[in-house]
Amino acid sequence: MNTARLSIQNYVLAKDGNRPYLLNSAFMPQAVLDMVVKTGSISFPPHVEGLEGIAEVLVSRFGQTFENVYTFCLGRPPQADAETFDCTWLVGMSDKSTGQVRVGCGLYQWRFHGQSKRVEHLTITIEHMETLPASDLPAVMDWLSDLNYPWSNPEELARSAPSLDALKPVLRYVLDGEAS
Repeated sequence: MNTARLSIQNYVLAKDGNRPYLLNSAFMPQAVLDMVVKTGSISFPPHVEGLEGIAEVLVSRFGQTFENVYTFCLGRPPQADAETFDCTWLVGMSDKSTGQVRVGCGLYQWRFHGQSKRVEHLTITIEHMETLPASDLPAVMDWLSDLNYPWSNPEELARSAPSLDALKPVLRYVLDGEAS
């Protein structure tokens, strides 16, 4: 039986692992994705309709550009029968062409379909997307790979973060919800 939690986990595994087929168990065929991007360092289309389009944007195209992707949903997972669920998220990854590290954060707003609990609507707000030099990749990946995945605690995440100035706005948002 599918649950809201499993739909979210399948989305994360699809995106992070470049496995678009996993979205079939996470999203309804007619699902809708809305993107609110509050930073100029990354771009996405503001509105996508249908599972195929969502897979193209969030998995296939994304996987052409980025690797070493870790996405975390912060806080407790949703109840199995949740109809909606909001959570803060954090992502870390590297750019395939430059080796630069990206660490970002924002808000997921999920709406699930009836008994299937597959996603019928997802709004992703990107508050911050920081770019760090390729030389920071080992420190960032060591940090992210030691966290509980894909559900993590914001305080644990912040406590174990490497001491890098570029991470400060991301960590502030993750801990306080401030988009400064």
